[in-house]
Amino acid sequence: MTLKVIISGASTGLGRALARRYADSGATLGLIARRVDLLESLVAERAEAKVSLYVADVRDAAALRTAAEDFIVRHGCPDIVIANAGISHGTLTECAEDKEVFEDILTTNVIGMVNLFQPFVSVMRTVGQGSLVGIASVAGYRGLPGSGAYSASKAAAISYLESLRVELHGSGLSVITICPGYVVTPMTVDNPFPMPFILTAEAAARKIVGIIERKKSFAVIPWQMAIVARVLRLLPNFLYDRLFANAPHKPRISYKDHKEN
Repeated sequence: MTLKVIISGASTGLGRALARRYADSGATLGLIARRVDLLESLVAERAEAKVSLYVADVRDAAALRTAAEDFIVRHGCPDIVIANAGISHGTLTECAEDKEVFEDILTTNVIGMVNLFQPFVSVMRTVGQGSLVGIASVAGYRGLPGSGAYSASKAAAISYLESLRVELHGSGLSVITICPGYVVTPMTVDNPFPMPFILTAEAAARKIVGIIERKKSFAVIPWQMAIVARVLRLLPNFLYDRLFANAPHKPRISYKDHKEN
């Protein structure tokens, strides 16, 4: 059976690696991203793949509904929907100019996931099969200094996906939460601190595809980061605060630069 796979944030990083991997396996793809040039270059790399492109921002619910309707008409109900689109920037609550960056990160990383899944849930429920996959992060386990918006968004994503999983229990649909550690993507390239157990996007995509195939409900990759994340979650607040109070922060950017990227 030929898989039908939707991927948001497909133009760069992990999303692009996932698209390549599924294209190489012969899947029919629906790829969503904001940058048409990068989507087209991906299609050119995999000229034999069966792909529908959708230029859309995941914050735009109407655009995602239109994309979903078009994909379903062209190819039928998808087997896998991967909410991968996300953004990350350093933020500080004390800086008033960061408020809009907070809003964009939370809207993209959480509401964008809801916007992607919503048009497909009833159709997939009717068919009685399929997987809804959310890319969260180990950053959602504890609040990281200088990354309040990103950590909050990923913590919210983890809880949202759990709620959705329970809501859809018994429907035939799988809800899969994947929490990567550090992955080589445009989001991590400027991080001014060590990134232990970092994976290439291709290696992370390979692991994620395997997790989806096994329909594992929750996974952290790589396994070493799963251990680190569990230890951090168990640390009492006084010790966590002491250890991370002086940790390097993800670089902040101006709102103008944020809007242009």
